[in-house]
Amino acid sequence: MYRVLLVEDDASIVKNLTEFLRREDFLVDSADGQTRALARLKEQDYDLVLLDVSLSDGNGFGVCTAIKRSTGTPVIFLTASGDEFSVVTGLDLGADDYIAKPFRPRELVSRMKSVLRRYGSQPQTLLEYGGVSVDTARACVTKNGEELALSALEYRLLLYFFTNRGIVLSREKILGEIWDIAGEFVNDNTLTVYIKRLREKIEDNPQEPRIIRTVRGFGYKLG
Repeated sequence: MYRVLLVEDDASIVKNLTEFLRREDFLVDSADGQTRALARLKEQDYDLVLLDVSLSDGNGFGVCTAIKRSTGTPVIFLTASGDEFSVVTGLDLGADDYIAKPFRPRELVSRMKSVLRRYGSQPQTLLEYGGVSVDTARACVTKNGEELALSALEYRLLLYFFTNRGIVLSREKILGEIWDIAGEFVNDNTLTVYIKRLREKIEDNPQEPRIIRTVRGFGYKLG
């Protein structure tokens, strides 16, 4: 899975685009301004950066300059429709592509994949949190280095949490995802059982979970 940093200060765009990209199997982090974006880039390596020109502090040009100076990570600018100055400036700073708002999400994904192919980027195959590692290439889960015996549905459920880390997932949303994955009937009671079994395998103390947390009245969240 490719890890993408979305630098955008419009909360609705962040929410909708993050959900869409995660359904397309991208790992997505976001930042609403130049300061937070630069901090994210120091904390984590990214395969691609989606970068808006206008930010809550600073601007996309400064972020692009910093990226190209230090990491060379590919950048796609998100620009206002018809803003020729921003397009030219972004490309002059080393941006790899641009797409004008409003854009079609599937067109954006196509552009992203094209840029990633040019760079020869390989998707990340190891996801880690709380001592638990998910190797997506081998469909293998380990905790503190020891392999865990998970059923196919338990694995897919855990992977769904990992690829939506930090997002509160309602029971209805999880059930819909499990139905698509498993191709079999999974009801609300069954989901409770699977989450209980998963916690027993990955948590240090299943009675006080710290990896898959319950968000009362809303659902569950990883982290």
